[in-house]
Amino acid sequence: MRERDGAGSRRILSTSHGSNRQAFTPGDWALFLSIGAIWGSSFLFIAEALGSFEPGLITWLRVSFGAATLWLFRGARRKVARKDMARVIALSVLWVAIPFTLFPLAQQHVSSAVAGMLNGAVPVIAAAIAAMMLRALPGRTQLFGLVLGFAGIVLISVPEFGQGDTGAIGVAMILVADLCYGLAIVIATPLQQRYGALPVMARMLALAAVWTAPFGLASVRGSSFAWSALGSTAILGVMGTGLAFVLMGSLVARVGSTRAAFAIYLIPVVATFLGIVVRDEEVAPAAIVGVGLVIAGAVLASRKEPVPALRSTGKWTQGDPNP
Repeated sequence: MRERDGAGSRRILSTSHGSNRQAFTPGDWALFLSIGAIWGSSFLFIAEALGSFEPGLITWLRVSFGAATLWLFRGARRKVARKDMARVIALSVLWVAIPFTLFPLAQQHVSSAVAGMLNGAVPVIAAAIAAMMLRALPGRTQLFGLVLGFAGIVLISVPEFGQGDTGAIGVAMILVADLCYGLAIVIATPLQQRYGALPVMARMLALAAVWTAPFGLASVRGSSFAWSALGSTAILGVMGTGLAFVLMGSLVARVGSTRAAFAIYLIPVVATFLGIVVRDEEVAPAAIVGVGLVIAGAVLASRKEPVPALRSTGKWTQGDPNP
């Protein structure tokens, strides 16, 4: 199910390697850190908006704000081939409509810090899906980073499950959203490389605005207007949706889905910091240790990614570094 340059399958469930498999460049790090900072703070803005807006309205407005922002740029209007639109539609459902609907619902049951930290499961899921599609495991360094990150997720999640059935429901919603995110990041790679992030993301968000409109309109009646909620939702749309998706699409094209997904490991750090400082939320000590582990995993992900090497037998061996 690998995507080949210039030819081969363009099935939705296919992917490709990143264009840069070396260690992260300063530009890669800039994208990496920006994504973590923007998406990490998104959970705080969701929590603020929930004070007045129903979850469905938050989702629809942030997606609409994000789409409108991207379509202001001329690059968003570059053509995308009709044969690739099925993948764009899939992305609009998996990367936006489903998880963006689930996260505000989940945050009615869990804290914003925990929501942000649980989202750190995405790199593990993305790596597993990419490995199946590419028929190659990540390098040893990246695998060790995944193990550290997974250990961190366990430490982060366990305290929340001890808070009763309601907490568990919120955690379950976030994990379903994580599965959608992981799959979307993997299948997005070929599109980002073929067209660039802006035209793909503009179309994806425009479609997602359509899919989420019924839920959003139905939520208007149960919502009350507040400038703080509207402002938080606007920031979610412009920054946490429009800008962040363009940055993520660019990073995916450059370093591949597995390593790009590690940017999500920075989200727990930002979400935890803002949850404690701004909203005076309590986080279990085990969760703090988990944050440290996911940071270590992100650092390991930035290292050079192994590529197939041609042995004297003439056969390619997956996972070996270049000679």
